[in-house]
Amino acid sequence: MELKEVVFLFENASIIKYVGLFFIFNLSIIFIEIIVDFFIAKKRRWKDTGANVVIFGINQLLEKTIVGSIGVILLIPFQWLSLFEIPMNIWTWFLAIFVADFTYYWMHRLEHEHRILWAHHSVHHSSEDYNLTISMRLSIIEGLFEWIFLIPMILVGFSPFQAIVGLVLVAQYQTWIHTEHIKSLGWLDEVFNTPSTHRVHHGSNRKYLDKNYGGILIIWDKLFGTFEREKEKVIYGLTKNINTNNPLTINFIEYLNIWKEVKKCKTLKDKFRIVFGNLIWKPEYFKKND
Repeated sequence: MELKEVVFLFENASIIKYVGLFFIFNLSIIFIEIIVDFFIAKKRRWKDTGANVVIFGINQLLEKTIVGSIGVILLIPFQWLSLFEIPMNIWTWFLAIFVADFTYYWMHRLEHEHRILWAHHSVHHSSEDYNLTISMRLSIIEGLFEWIFLIPMILVGFSPFQAIVGLVLVAQYQTWIHTEHIKSLGWLDEVFNTPSTHRVHHGSNRKYLDKNYGGILIIWDKLFGTFEREKEKVIYGLTKNINTNNPLTINFIEYLNIWKEVKKCKTLKDKFRIVFGNLIWKPEYFKKND
């Protein structure tokens, strides 16, 4: 094995180690918040918390098997198409996280704007609670297709490994912001995604809908007109709540809702718009029948 290959493997092992430590840290603060909330008797839907933990367990099981490898495997052909190769070093890791954060903003925004994508992302928004376990409440199937949004990173020269790890770090950063225990952080709320700015994102209040999509940086929302400050009390959950703690129902109820509406559509065009259009569009005859 050449020296270059040894260095490459060593650097990758170090990155994986740091990602693992970050993961353990996040689990630790989630556990600490659960203990604190229990002893101070903070109002909390404990069955909802249990559902979040179960969903997290299912996700971990799937990610450690087939789902976790799908992204790497399917992104490799796009690496062959790239005309560039960005080397992995400390500076390009910072760049990869920055680009992954920009990618995350647009992925996240599209998940709110197109119903077929909202079907999996709504899992994360369906709780009427707001605590650190909400960061665990993620669709068990989103890993099957979120890798698609990393294709541009691969085509400009990032390796699949660096792109995926960059996106994972953007996601892991967001664990600590799912809490009510931390209030406004002043100027940091204007630059970074913080508990205050992310509470807004989880609000079903009309003025908070579709705001603050950023992962690490909130400046993307300021650049693209989706920023909103926390000014009024946040009402968490969906505009129409699902009222269930069943992990499987939580994960698939919106797909079922889409299917029911598709069956009611009279034209192929309407079926297409129900699936791929925005969240609120319905054919006029739906409204007449309601």
